[in-house]
Amino acid sequence: MEKKNTVSKPILRKPGWITSRLSGGLEYPEIKKTLKKYHLHTICEDALCPNKGECWANKHVTFLILGNVCTRNCLFCKVSSGNPQGEIDELEPERIAQAVKELAMEYVVITSTTRDDLLDGGASHFARTLKCIKSLNSSVRVELLIPDFHNQESSLRIVVQEKPEVIAHNIETVRRLTPMVRDHYCSYEKSLGVLTGLKKIAGNILIKSGLMVGLGESESEILDTIRDIRKTETEIISIGQYLKPSKNHYEVKKFYTPNEFVEFSDFAYSIGFTKAISGPLVRSSYLAGK
Repeated sequence: MEKKNTVSKPILRKPGWITSRLSGGLEYPEIKKTLKKYHLHTICEDALCPNKGECWANKHVTFLILGNVCTRNCLFCKVSSGNPQGEIDELEPERIAQAVKELAMEYVVITSTTRDDLLDGGASHFARTLKCIKSLNSSVRVELLIPDFHNQESSLRIVVQEKPEVIAHNIETVRRLTPMVRDHYCSYEKSLGVLTGLKKIAGNILIKSGLMVGLGESESEILDTIRDIRKTETEIISIGQYLKPSKNHYEVKKFYTPNEFVEFSDFAYSIGFTKAISGPLVRSSYLAGK
């Protein structure tokens, strides 16, 4: 039988500036021990964040609430997808508060899986977690990184009323790639609506959003997305390189250089962002307290 001609697909190799920050210092084992003690999840571990070592060395942890099973299946994300069947760990907020106190944390980021199986999307669980943290640690600053809650104003108000220092919602990618990269329940306009809604009701609370690059977008699409986020009056933006978490996830189409990331942050500042964090390994909660 005659063999078909095949052309091997070139492998896009990681450039030298893409390196994970290794764990180090006494804080790392202390955090691991505390997380195990209180049976807590972190997005640092579940999403294979390359900055875990550096962040944990600074006692910066992003807690993952509402379990580690997401009702959505985005092609860039390592978190497991499935049906949590409405289950909620009602004691999780108290355990997180105890962990924050034991670790003497000064800044805490709380995020969650997306829970479309819950009427409020998990907003009340965010609120309870924040309230518990503040009750034991009144000086701790808290950032909430929320899913879209289907852009329900009632859910947005639930998280706003507890007055976190920052509320973040990530737009993730450019408009054109959203249907290909994110779950079909997500949408570019829905995420912009969340940011607009938050700013409308949040008062002095800072609003933040994050964007991945390297999924096949053009530079003009990146700049358009930065503009769209700024039009919602969001003050803080993070821009980082997409890294494929496993062979089954969406392919990396391009590795942007450190200089290109500087150009993105310069552009963000030029159109009014008060803070732009942009770099190859930047993630939305990367050393957020700083």
